[in-house]
Amino acid sequence: MQSILETFDELFREAFITIGYPGELGGVQESFRGIAPYQCNGAMRASGISKKRGTYVSPSDVASLVIKNLQNHPMIDKLEIGGPGFINIYPSVNSLRDRALELLFDKNLGIKQELPLSIIIDYGGANVAKPMHVGHLRSAVIGESIKRILRAQGHNVIGDVHMGDWGLQMGHLISELQIEQPNLPYFDENITSDFPDISPVNMDDLARLYPQASAAAKNDDDRMELSRTATAELQSGRLGYRALLEHFISVSVAALKVGYGKLGVEFDLWKGEACVDPLIPDMIKELKLKNITEEDNGALIIRVQEENEKLDIPPLMLLASSGAVLYHTTDMATLVDRKETNNPDLIIYVVDQRQALHFEQVFRAASKAGWFHPDQLIHVGFGTMNGKDGKPFKTREGGVLRLQDLLDIMNNSARKRLEESGIGIGFDYHERLEIARKVGLAALKFADLQNQRLTNYIFDPVRFTSFEGKTGPYLLYAVVRIKSILRKAVSANIVLEDQSIDLSHSSEQQLLIALDAFGKSVSIAGVKYSPHILCDHVYRVAQAFSRFYADCPILSEEIPKPLQSSRLSLAKLTLLQLEKALNILGIEAPERM
Repeated sequence: MQSILETFDELFREAFITIGYPGELGGVQESFRGIAPYQCNGAMRASGISKKRGTYVSPSDVASLVIKNLQNHPMIDKLEIGGPGFINIYPSVNSLRDRALELLFDKNLGIKQELPLSIIIDYGGANVAKPMHVGHLRSAVIGESIKRILRAQGHNVIGDVHMGDWGLQMGHLISELQIEQPNLPYFDENITSDFPDISPVNMDDLARLYPQASAAAKNDDDRMELSRTATAELQSGRLGYRALLEHFISVSVAALKVGYGKLGVEFDLWKGEACVDPLIPDMIKELKLKNITEEDNGALIIRVQEENEKLDIPPLMLLASSGAVLYHTTDMATLVDRKETNNPDLIIYVVDQRQALHFEQVFRAASKAGWFHPDQLIHVGFGTMNGKDGKPFKTREGGVLRLQDLLDIMNNSARKRLEESGIGIGFDYHERLEIARKVGLAALKFADLQNQRLTNYIFDPVRFTSFEGKTGPYLLYAVVRIKSILRKAVSANIVLEDQSIDLSHSSEQQLLIALDAFGKSVSIAGVKYSPHILCDHVYRVAQAFSRFYADCPILSEEIPKPLQSSRLSLAKLTLLQLEKALNILGIEAPERM
């Protein structure tokens, strides 16, 4: 089932071929200038081609030939030439009516279903040693939305949190715990089994121990050596330390599930770097046998820069000169694990753009190893959320803001906005709190997602929680307004037949044209891994509904019943699409406000 835009695109491409020009010149696009809903601009290029052929035809004459070819098509109301040769396209009312019913009864609401791919999306990256903080926000929010976009298109998508649970941070935790509680059985080398089932630490302990150890190690070489020794012994398989690691992971995962849950983010796999440690020895052997490794000052590396390449790409380091594994190593082993376990068609990493070089090295090495084609590995980078100083957002004291504190800021800002607006004033206390939570979270997530993902943006809770402009609360209010209309219609015994949608008013037509672009928006957002494209669409739909609601009364007793039913059907379609789009963005709307 094609959108009106897609149908017009095909028609105009065929028309250009018919009059003797390349079909690609007939591409049709939406027009946001308020002149006509759609536009074709290929006549200027066609005129240039005619000049090269020695038979010059002006852009307006090319446009006239195209119009003559299509002027009697039933889907077209009228065609006009604008400017030097633009073709303005007005769809027929009947084509809009037919499309409205198609969308209303389409379970996918116009989203094109693609040939399913098996996809792993890695978008968590939280560190076991640290509580969730503001730095985890963008990967979680963007990654969750991309996962949902791809699933909406019919792909089989696995979300993997891929925790940081290996390396020096674990050595910091182990050594600091040993300093505080040296008599724990985990530190007795003579004890190799029957370690306690109950963890000796909770999340608050981990949040305290790591920065404590890290700060001490920065100023004391001996203290750093303790952490490095603990890290090496953990990675070499010391049983007490491995038992501690399991406790750390268990405690951290429980806390992470709560934290990500508050963001509305869900993962299918809760794996980390430690999971692939057993695969590393065989992986190293394989890479050596393939003759793609070499020693360099005691370290084991893979050179990934191509001959005659101007861009400087440093070698990937598999093993440090000490024999220690590194982030490169565990990321390579993770690819081995994913290849063996899932054999995906595509792996997407939603990670800070500042890690772009790291992933370039890993992807090139994996390609040299023959594990994946370069096109199968994608790094989806993003910018930072900054404070008013333009630097990555921190607390007033200069520390990293915890995620819960960030959510509290948004929640409080949303409560204040709701109180100022008198929204929910008659509701009970608990419902008002829940509405504020949803409004605050929607404000935060939409503010993040509406930006082109590589763009940095300023954290501004006052602006984010506004009910005016391009904000999450504005979208929620649109949803709640439609729900209220439909409830009132039921109370007034107005029958919603879903058999016809009139669309005689220009605001009705404009709303349907906006709704018709949903499938295209999802497709482009999926191809570009860019949720902001869907954000743009959902905002246009909300604006179009606002105009429709102002121009086209629905519940007035003066409105004929068939027209009421038609407008209610259009409102219902709008609600279905808004809720679907917001769900894909990871945003939940309340029932009322």
